[in-house]
Amino acid sequence: MIRAGRPDEGDALAAIQEQASVAALAHIFPPEQCPYPVEEIRRRWREALAEGRSVLVYEDEEQLLGVALTGPEWLDGLYVVPERWGSGIAVELHDAALDVVRAAGFEQCHLWVLDDNRRARRFYERLGWRLNERTRVVPYPPNPLDVSYTIDLETRVKP
Repeated sequence: MIRAGRPDEGDALAAIQEQASVAALAHIFPPEQCPYPVEEIRRRWREALAEGRSVLVYEDEEQLLGVALTGPEWLDGLYVVPERWGSGIAVELHDAALDVVRAAGFEQCHLWVLDDNRRARRFYERLGWRLNERTRVVPYPPNPLDVSYTIDLETRVKP
């Protein structure tokens, strides 16, 4: 079930992001060299919830399994616990998040993904996202490159 995040769930949502990030990005951010920024990520989720941003949570039998964060015209984050990758949770959260952006009146949505995060890039490309030529350097060592994608919300491809 997808529902809105609750104000007291910031730390739980940060834990989902940490689990997913460590599992997916260890080849980019080796844990022994690049400690995960736990407090910063907790603060990010607490602030998003306190500010009333659109935070969608996937819950199954009272267990939080995934989370998506949107902002105006942006998918700011989409994370699913690794043991549920491939289950369809990510697609459900993705589609619900795009519905939020679409309902806010936007025709396009954008996101950032690490250039070397091949799994995520394949996921988004399969759903109709296209590179838009924007890049940025990630502020966390070893400072990898983020690439940006855009999707036209009117022509979203259903998998």
